[in-house]
Amino acid sequence: MKTGSCGQWPGHRRSHREQREQRERRGRPAVEQRRDTLAAGPSPRLETQIMDPSSSSSRNQTDVPELPGFYFDPEKNRYFRLLPGHNNCNPLTKEGLQSKEREGRRIRLLEEDERPWKKSPRAGLNCALLLQKRHQGLVPGNSYCRLVHELKVSGMRRHKLEVQSSDSSSPNTDNFRLIVADSACERVFTVNDVEHGGCKYGIMNFRGCSKGSLSVEMCDNLYFTNRKVNSICWASVTHSDSHVLLCLVGIAQTPGCVSLLPASLFSNSNPDQPGMLCSFKISTAWSCAWCLNPQADKNFSTGLSRRVIITDAVTGRRQTYRIGSDVLAQQFALRAPVLYNGCRSGEIFSIDLRQRARRGNGWKACRFYQESAITSVRILQDENYLLAADMLGTIKLWDLRVTRAVQQYEGHHNEHAYLPLHVSEPEGLVLAVGQDCYTRLWSLGDGSLLRTIPSPHPAGKDSIPSVVFSSQLGGRRGLPGLLMAVRHDLYYFPYNSDYRDRGVPEGDQ
Repeated sequence: MKTGSCGQWPGHRRSHREQREQRERRGRPAVEQRRDTLAAGPSPRLETQIMDPSSSSSRNQTDVPELPGFYFDPEKNRYFRLLPGHNNCNPLTKEGLQSKEREGRRIRLLEEDERPWKKSPRAGLNCALLLQKRHQGLVPGNSYCRLVHELKVSGMRRHKLEVQSSDSSSPNTDNFRLIVADSACERVFTVNDVEHGGCKYGIMNFRGCSKGSLSVEMCDNLYFTNRKVNSICWASVTHSDSHVLLCLVGIAQTPGCVSLLPASLFSNSNPDQPGMLCSFKISTAWSCAWCLNPQADKNFSTGLSRRVIITDAVTGRRQTYRIGSDVLAQQFALRAPVLYNGCRSGEIFSIDLRQRARRGNGWKACRFYQESAITSVRILQDENYLLAADMLGTIKLWDLRVTRAVQQYEGHHNEHAYLPLHVSEPEGLVLAVGQDCYTRLWSLGDGSLLRTIPSPHPAGKDSIPSVVFSSQLGGRRGLPGLLMAVRHDLYYFPYNSDYRDRGVPEGDQ
């Protein structure tokens, strides 16, 4: 009896211990149990469960539970441990995996974008059906034109443009940073980053011909500076778009300034008298805008840290408005001398230059807010509506009469970048390039996302495209479409499907 009890007692102790461990396992979350199992190495049973293609988790990646410290590869259908990035030659990090996934998605979208027939932005919309409804009187004239533009946008294909220059032996190898077109879209002011720091800038001339081709010529006179350009706008001093206004960032002992350069400087003819050229000592200017209203003739604005300065370009006389935030975006209205400003605090307010009283905030004629720093403001033609984009990727259309957002455009991506917003009212389009390097086009009227264009180059901080959209790119005989500058390349997305490049090999398109 003694021997029997001694032989059974250890077994009873093991049984109690197993029961206690089993109770603890039941009380812990299933995710922790699986994490401990994976940390010790996958058991044959677990590995069979993960590799089983008939399991519900392998059929849909969204059904797979996310385990801290592990990554689920849908191609190999199993979990992998995320390695730390400082002790391994080829670490498997979350950032690297996300970058690989984004690059794969970009390549897939590029392949889809090259297909001759693309999906219509609206279900059931095609040229034949739209024309039939138009003949039957079922589609009003304004709606018909808007839908035609949407169909044209969905059919645009990418073509690479070769920039002609007198010095053909030295092609452009510097990355485009900004491109800004004049009001006629015949000239585009360009800013390129150079490798040794600073930037260079000049003007490209565009010409369209009746054969459906577009030519680009770069001016010979390129200007270099060791300071970077914060903001650009075209200025009408002697005639329409006669000058270019630039905000230059200060560096070391050199303070920032605002320069007014005649566009004739960037001409291959080299005139003896290029026109008025002047520089204004205005440092740390984030934004600038030129006023075209006769009541504030030859006046321009600069948005600074906690200040707005209105300057007369001829006399140099200034008006200063002090505010509580940095002004990152500006635009003047056309019918009245009213300046709209977007701030880092998310505030949007207007300044009426006819109002002299500037006590407190009484000079703010209109003010409202978005959730993050404003990167761009655009006023529509009737001047009752304003488009604003911020650093959260939110784009809203505001009714200025009631200071209320009436439309929002979803899908834009931004976290901290200073990105512009474009609007083309004749075509009813809103355009924006996101920090993810995708160019998106929306319907101005109802906010529908019409097209998402992937960048031809891998995404990166120095690869965010700069775009121009126009119905007459190249002047009166110009062609409608989208112009895109990314890295050191220039691309054109034409409306007409039979567009032919001039002397560009098929492989470079």
